[in-house]
Amino acid sequence: MDAQALWQRYQDWLYYHPGLEFYLDISRVRFDDAFVQKITPQFQRAFADMLALESGAIANPDEDRMVGHYWLRDPSLAPDPAIKQEIIEIIEQIEDFQTKIHSGEIRPQAAPKFTDVISIGIGGSALGPQFVSEALAGEDPPLNIHFIDNSDPDGIDRVLNRLKNGLSRTLVIVISKSGGTPEPKNGMIEVQYAYARQNLDFHRHAVAVTMPGSHLDQQAIKENWLARFPLQDWVGGRTSEMSAVGLLPAALQGIDIKAMLAGAKEMDIATRQADLKNNPAALLAMCWYFIGDGQGKKDMVVLPYKDRLLLFSRYLQQLVMESLGKEKDLQGNIVNQGLAVYGNKGSTDQHAYVQQLREGIPNFFATFIEVLADRQGEYLEVEPGVTSGDYLSGFLLGTRQALYENQRDSITVTISQVDAYRVGALIALYERAVGLYASLININAYHQPGVEAGKKAGAVVLGLQNKLMQVLQSAKQPMTLQELASAIGNPEQVETIYKIVRHLSANQRGVLIQGELGKPNSLKVTYQSP
Repeated sequence: MDAQALWQRYQDWLYYHPGLEFYLDISRVRFDDAFVQKITPQFQRAFADMLALESGAIANPDEDRMVGHYWLRDPSLAPDPAIKQEIIEIIEQIEDFQTKIHSGEIRPQAAPKFTDVISIGIGGSALGPQFVSEALAGEDPPLNIHFIDNSDPDGIDRVLNRLKNGLSRTLVIVISKSGGTPEPKNGMIEVQYAYARQNLDFHRHAVAVTMPGSHLDQQAIKENWLARFPLQDWVGGRTSEMSAVGLLPAALQGIDIKAMLAGAKEMDIATRQADLKNNPAALLAMCWYFIGDGQGKKDMVVLPYKDRLLLFSRYLQQLVMESLGKEKDLQGNIVNQGLAVYGNKGSTDQHAYVQQLREGIPNFFATFIEVLADRQGEYLEVEPGVTSGDYLSGFLLGTRQALYENQRDSITVTISQVDAYRVGALIALYERAVGLYASLININAYHQPGVEAGKKAGAVVLGLQNKLMQVLQSAKQPMTLQELASAIGNPEQVETIYKIVRHLSANQRGVLIQGELGKPNSLKVTYQSP
């Protein structure tokens, strides 16, 4: 396509939202009019599915749940007056708590004010707040935030060691929908221990975000924690940023949560348009379908050309991959759907993997995230007539053109600046695109049986470990791995037993290994109290 035709295609397919100062450019995706005509009827079903979702249809049949994260930014849409009132009251509670924390009316046990906050969560309970913090927190926020988002003891130690004696001024938010998810539970126990070591009362620093009645909620009530914020049954982890999960940490950092909600609401309105060409989420979903042949055959590489948006690709990984990575369609047929997401930021990636993107395996499409405003304040010329921001913009446009010239498709999302309003809009845009695309490929975007299977498998391993330790502690002599596996009634699990033993030995848990480590069959295992 020559330059004039490409310019015309850009104008024909450019989407612009004046209120959000948002652009979507899909002109570098090589669909044709015949494809658009073919897929348009499918979007009528997708729009109807989205309307049913927002009206309160059961969207997660595995757990008999509605999916209503859209109501969080527009409570008037909620199908029940009680839900509407609950949403409004939670936001009021968050703002009231924020005011009291910042003023010192609610204060820590041994300091005049809280200066830091630890947020303990996993998955969407961590990725959303981390992304928003990186994008929007000021250089001198009212509270500095730290995240514990894994069950890695060394990672937990690093967070706590950074705070050192600052624990006495630190608020702790424990986020867990059920209250029983292992990673936040483990993080909470580790942090409780750290407080106890400093003779601090954990409950005087603790806040829970959880479902009413959960184990965590009951613990917070029993121990008289500072506050409890409800996480609704109809909010999934990967779409929870506009709930207390994301709004509470954001508010404590001084981020304008009302602006985030307003931006998301405005994008929701735009993406309710039952007109493919005037619905930016539908345009994204159409491109994903075309590029991946409706089967996710190509990966999405997300390249935000803004340091503040570094974590956007990580956030989208969970939102997109957990929602769309499904073995079965709605009729139970094996389809193995999905859309892989990876990325970092521009222009860093031009010195990393853009070489492969342009000349290697064409198994991807790029999504460029462009921000028009370079910085706040005066610009500085790094050479006559050119600023650092001009270079960044040039790198983006040049990379986009270089990829297109070599038959690599790309999408460009442009916002005027990184602020709470636009970040809220970006979150809503991709939530809606995922929902529409899921309808196109006939899968359920709102359950996660694969995640649950992984949790169950992990519990099985821990069960084997408990049995193994009981056998070793009562054994009269060293045992081979096969003898151990047979003794606990799982002779087929010898490899797992070997890896459990190796891990326990490396961590001085009383398990001793004798023999040649590179030859597992030669090993004998015994127990000695540490």
